[in-house]
Amino acid sequence: MKKQASGDGAVVIKKYANRRLYNTESSSYITLEHLAAMTREGREFRVVDAKTDEDITHNVLTQIIMEEESRGQTMLPVGFLRQLIALYGDSMQAMVPGYLDASMNSFRDNQAQFKNAVEGAFAGSPFAELAKHNMAMFEAAAAAFKTAAPGAGAAPAAPPAATAGGSKDSEIAALKAELARLRDKVDKLGE
Repeated sequence: MKKQASGDGAVVIKKYANRRLYNTESSSYITLEHLAAMTREGREFRVVDAKTDEDITHNVLTQIIMEEESRGQTMLPVGFLRQLIALYGDSMQAMVPGYLDASMNSFRDNQAQFKNAVEGAFAGSPFAELAKHNMAMFEAAAAAFKTAAPGAGAAPAAPPAATAGGSKDSEIAALKAELARLRDKVDKLGE
């Protein structure tokens, strides 16, 4: 059977009316767990309604997050969710997706830089194994902190940036200042 991918190289997943998901690359039915694993592996995919060919990737990704959250893998604090909901219909709504995407990219970059710095500092020494173990403990603690700290989702890039030399802190501060300036401008236009 012919493998199918979208024009951008993403695997096409068809969702049928019976809620079944069909991977056109492997010619097999899959579950949301498979899609979550593909996401973690960095595999690009696009989910389309089998009948209308409408792109429903956003809805399916949101469904995966809902399932992860319901299994106790909560990463989205209640305060963050409330703030996010409050922004729907707000004049700033159009800016939120880009801001959140940039924040997550910055967080991932900072996380990778921090991990490389810690691993590089002990490479080739007897402490290398200890550093790996400590890094795993740090990642577990950071994950626990994200779920326990109120408002932890509001500024995800701040802790790693502080250890990476502060340049990211200044970028974040500049973005926040620009956002405040734009918010003031929009408020003045609304008056």
